Amino acid sequence: MQYTIEVEMEEDGRWMAEVVEIPGVMAYGATQDEAVKKTESLALRVIAERI
Repeated sequence: MQYTIEVEMEEDGRWMAEVVEIPGVMAYGATQDEAVKKTESLALRVIAERI
């Protein structure tokens, strides 16, 4: 499965990453990489629960 992760920096300096195709799958991190890794992990858990 392929999915799109959108990343943006919040005004307070935190990074937020979100999987566009799976509503509610988003995570914050101190760095862009951390936010993406947390979001990927969450996406995998959500997909596993749906199976």
